[in-house]
Amino acid sequence: MTAQVQARPVVTKCGEEHQGTAQSGGAHRVSGVSIAHTPATKIWFGKVSNEPGFRSLPHHHGEAETGGYVLKGIARIYFGENYSEYVDMSEGDWVFVPPFMPHVEVNMSTTDELIWLTTRTPENIVVNLDDVDDSVLVGYRRA
Repeated sequence: MTAQVQARPVVTKCGEEHQGTAQSGGAHRVSGVSIAHTPATKIWFGKVSNEPGFRSLPHHHGEAETGGYVLKGIARIYFGENYSEYVDMSEGDWVFVPPFMPHVEVNMSTTDELIWLTTRTPENIVVNLDDVDDSVLVGYRRA
């Protein structure tokens, strides 16, 4: 007979999210579910916010596959050679970002906050890259 493991859901209460996760400039990440503070072993799930007119540093997420959902606001992800390509998203849109893809996450509004719900496997890997001048990012402006 096999011993049964007593599994239980683990709740991270609002305001008690793990703050010590990887960051990239103006994109602030908090973990709701992660290896760092729950029994999770293969997933990171958190909230990413960009203040009005702010953006992340150029970065990628290593081996991690990333899924995102725009909970609030207007987002743009720049990618490609010299970050010359981009996709736009608004509330309710979903995005998949492939592993190792350099990109910049931007809040396109200069008045409203941008909030993403983001998940990746296996953890919140953030590899920051050399910054680029704002003028490289077509259509972007700071608040």
